[in-house]
Amino acid sequence: MSGRAAPFYCPYCGEERLEPRAGEGAWFCRDCVRSFQLKFLGVGAPREAGAPGPQSEESSS
Repeated sequence: MSGRAAPFYCPYCGEERLEPRAGEGAWFCRDCVRSFQLKFLGVGAPREAGAPGPQSEESSS
């Protein structure tokens, strides 16, 4: 099991009886018999495809 925090509840049924599974971030819910995986994607608002990136001070002058 990794050193990351464990989920508190199942994202499908909301129950708390979760067991770690093989694989990084993988969990099994004993109540709804579903497996799921958690993955951190990043910090901040996602950019939309084709949207320009943040402008620097040089390009705004």
